[in-house]
Amino acid sequence: MSEKTATEIEQEVRDWWHTGIIDMEPGKIHYGGYAIEELIGNVSFPTMIWLMTRGELPTTGQARLLEAALVSAVDHGPQAPSIAIARMAATCGVGLNNAMASAVNVLGDVHGGAGEQAVSLYHDIANRMDRGVVVEEAVSDGLDHQITEHGKHVPGFGHRFHPVDPRAPRLLELVKVAAEDGHVSGRFGLIASGIEDELLKRKGKRIPMNIDGATAVIYAELGFAPELARGLFCLSRSVGILAHAWEQTSQGGRNKGPIPRRMIWSYTGPERRPVPEGAKTQGNKD
Repeated sequence: MSEKTATEIEQEVRDWWHTGIIDMEPGKIHYGGYAIEELIGNVSFPTMIWLMTRGELPTTGQARLLEAALVSAVDHGPQAPSIAIARMAATCGVGLNNAMASAVNVLGDVHGGAGEQAVSLYHDIANRMDRGVVVEEAVSDGLDHQITEHGKHVPGFGHRFHPVDPRAPRLLELVKVAAEDGHVSGRFGLIASGIEDELLKRKGKRIPMNIDGATAVIYAELGFAPELARGLFCLSRSVGILAHAWEQTSQGGRNKGPIPRRMIWSYTGPERRPVPEGAKTQGNKD
């Protein structure tokens, strides 16, 4: 093995963690090549999210559409598992960061992952269209593939609480305007609407798009990868998580579980019974 020079070793250490996100030296900080002092006060937080995840600055229209998606999903009440967990954690005496981390950690495939799954579904349908399949057939085939691979639940459509999710129509309206202004193609909005039509045909009733389906349209239109759609949802929902954790901290309370103390869970185990003599320890016979 050849001996490395001190310069080569130093460069090897520098290259161990290499990144195109941040460039820094004493007194200087640049994100994607832009000086932090020029970004502060001049760009919005959604614009900064775009820069950090995409490496470039968005257009004003793109940043506005991303901001709309982030605003729309910040909270859905204490019945949402992540919010409930944040509030319960706050009553255990942990700090806000611990309560927030506890909540974000449950944003998985079932609670929090539908947006990512919907973007993947939209991409699958778009890829079929790119191969020359007409939109109606591409939507039908894409739904069949989704159901075969992942079960009958179609991510992004239907809501257990809202007959019509009030957030979705507004987001789709903004997508339409952005498409008319040339900021996005509008393609994924049409695909999502096509899924609604196909579900109506199959089920005999309309299954409206929900918040996950609508934000997925925006993330797909803006070119975010499916996995980033979940990350962006986590950023959005963290606002509600913080608000609820702080409110609960301010309200006080200790060790509040998921149900009031006067109520008890349903027990489904064996009937009450004595411990058999043979199972008792020898020490009890002294």
